[in-house]
Amino acid sequence: MLRTILHCDMNNFFASVECTRNPSLKEKPVAVCGSVEDRHGIVLAKNYIAKAYGVKTGDTVWQAKMKCPDIVIADPHYELYMKYSKMARNIYSEYTDKIEPFGIDECWLDVTSCRDTDGDGKTIADILRERIKYELGLTISVGVSFNKIFAKLGSDMKKPDAVTVIPSDSFKEKIWNLPADSLLGVGRRTSNTLKCLGIDTIGQLAKCPDEVLKRKMGIVGTRLKMYANGLDTSEVTRSDYVYPVKSIGCGLTFREDIKNNRDAAVAISKLCEDFGSRLRSLKKSAKGISLFVRDNDLNWKEWQTSLPYPTSVPKTIADEATKLFISKYKWEKPVRTITVRVIRLISEDEPFQIGLFDDVQNEIKNEKLDSAMEVLKNRFGERIIHPASFMNMGYMPEGMAFSALPAGGNQHV
Repeated sequence: MLRTILHCDMNNFFASVECTRNPSLKEKPVAVCGSVEDRHGIVLAKNYIAKAYGVKTGDTVWQAKMKCPDIVIADPHYELYMKYSKMARNIYSEYTDKIEPFGIDECWLDVTSCRDTDGDGKTIADILRERIKYELGLTISVGVSFNKIFAKLGSDMKKPDAVTVIPSDSFKEKIWNLPADSLLGVGRRTSNTLKCLGIDTIGQLAKCPDEVLKRKMGIVGTRLKMYANGLDTSEVTRSDYVYPVKSIGCGLTFREDIKNNRDAAVAISKLCEDFGSRLRSLKKSAKGISLFVRDNDLNWKEWQTSLPYPTSVPKTIADEATKLFISKYKWEKPVRTITVRVIRLISEDEPFQIGLFDDVQNEIKNEKLDSAMEVLKNRFGERIIHPASFMNMGYMPEGMAFSALPAGGNQHV
């Protein structure tokens, strides 16, 4: 039996919520932008009026103002966006329990089981579109098809406030002439690879010999060909499905470029600060780390290494990440962004071999210290205690740097 899959995409989500929050903005060009002071000053979302002036997601604030001098710059309100996202999913849940989020503003819905009571896919899509509009004051575009890939493609084909159906018996006529990069999974790099093979459209991808794609792109190429031929069989997960955690990360773009190993080491320690509590809550230990670094010309490097033994201790993770940074980064440019990620997670109860020279007692001591600090933070707030090295970190984003306090203030260790 053919499935009926919807992909619901909330149009210009952040900007639309801001216009709903402040109706006076609805007739003005609006862009939601990150903090210029924290060097996140790019367009996160824009409304259609701003888009008509050529404003694009990813533009810097000054680029947006050059294109549209009258543009209104709105600060993001992430808690509000989460609230609207949850309300939309509550509406979706009245029709199916198979709801798979794809970001904060998009969801796949498998409505196969409710076709007999609520109508075919297009009928259900139109009902959802009208309910979101009148109950939340937002618009959505909905793709309707027999698999997830084509449903996503359909929601991208016509915006805003629209429904696009890609039927199983005529999808070739509907989509094979579209550019190959319209297909989910074909990003800029993959698109360039396909162009080198003479593949510009979804139809050309669908007809390309398997051996050509496999030789040039491996399993990714053959998977994309399956998608182009409508052979995606992936399920829409239930709304209560919990994905297994495979890694945990924390990254920051700094207010000022970092220019030496000392500041980089302190920043890495800060990034790793919460790994202990997060890993313990999952009952996991990490066997490896990944380090991502972007310089002030926006060039980036990424490296990985194994930890000496599985651990959930932030200091151990930070020390190894710092060693990796110092050994790999050559300081051709100052550093703008660092992200640390713990990878290869295993159960905290899984046995492992201790090395002859591993300082197990010191590891146990650091684990107890981190647990004690977590208890204090949970009781008195995040800023009650922190390492002295975190003092006066002017390059950290606002709210993350600690200043010297008078007697009776926060304690430092």
